[in-house]
Amino acid sequence: MPEHAHIVTSFEDELRSLDNRIAEMGGLAERLVDQSFEALDKRDTRLAELAIASDLAIDRHEREVESQAIAMIGRRQPMALDLRHITTAIKVAGDLERVGDLAKNIAKRALAVANEPRPKQLMGGIGHMTEIAQRQLKDVLDAYAMRDAEKAEAVWRNDGLIDALYNSLFRELLTYMMEDPRNIGLCTHLLFAAKNLERIGDHATNIAETTYFLVTGAQLAEDRPKGDTTSSTAITDRTSS
Repeated sequence: MPEHAHIVTSFEDELRSLDNRIAEMGGLAERLVDQSFEALDKRDTRLAELAIASDLAIDRHEREVESQAIAMIGRRQPMALDLRHITTAIKVAGDLERVGDLAKNIAKRALAVANEPRPKQLMGGIGHMTEIAQRQLKDVLDAYAMRDAEKAEAVWRNDGLIDALYNSLFRELLTYMMEDPRNIGLCTHLLFAAKNLERIGDHATNIAETTYFLVTGAQLAEDRPKGDTTSSTAITDRTSS
């Protein structure tokens, strides 16, 4: 095999390795979202603790992707599509790391409400949000793996679905708190869990934008479709460390 062909093949192997890391990281993130909601729904402290611990694996993958990508840029000095491929992997890994943090926060909320009641209607709403967030995450990871710009754009356009669910649940939780002040503690934790799910949807949308750019070389021209009307009320979860 000529030396040039060998170098090209080796570089392609490195790019595939980078994508494999992203796929593995995405699988871990999807599983963590599922575990965290199940822990919250079932008030399962053991599962919550397992979910919190598993976030470390996602963090490790993110560091490995970044390290490998930087090394490839320094060694290969890629251009055009290859450079876009590598920088995209760094961005996607960063968003998946944040998904892991947000899911971990939900697991922490599960620990906080372990001995609290389980209002069926409110948990059903959070469950529906989780389903949408998981679907968005799965679809966008598939779009990235298949280099499918149309699928990525569809995820981007569906971002408003989870926002609408969050708005509805936000109002329900506020009503629940006003009806009985004893519900304030539980509802506050559930409100933070819902906000974390809404933010997971945002990161799936980030990956959709990044994937679209990777495939087409162009940015999605329109403003991001947003449906969160609660922005005037500060909901910030600072338990992600």
